[in-house]
Amino acid sequence: MSRTSKVVLLIAAGTSLGIVAFVHYKQAEDRHRLKQGIVRDIERQEKKKRENLERLREQEVITKIYRELEAKEEAERALQGEQ
Repeated sequence: MSRTSKVVLLIAAGTSLGIVAFVHYKQAEDRHRLKQGIVRDIERQEKKKRENLERLREQEVITKIYRELEAKEEAERALQGEQ
């Protein structure tokens, strides 16, 4: 084998190894990013769920206050109707 062919073979082998290593690294990085995306989605869903529960509690308090006021007004109207 001539010297030129040996150099070309080494360059081709080195390039091939470099490409394989890069593809392997890129796949591992992509898998990691996908997993992080899932984790972020779960965290986002949990945050939204907490916010929705907080809004629900606020609405329950508002509804309770409204019903109490409504009952008082109803009682006052009933008293005024009796007079």
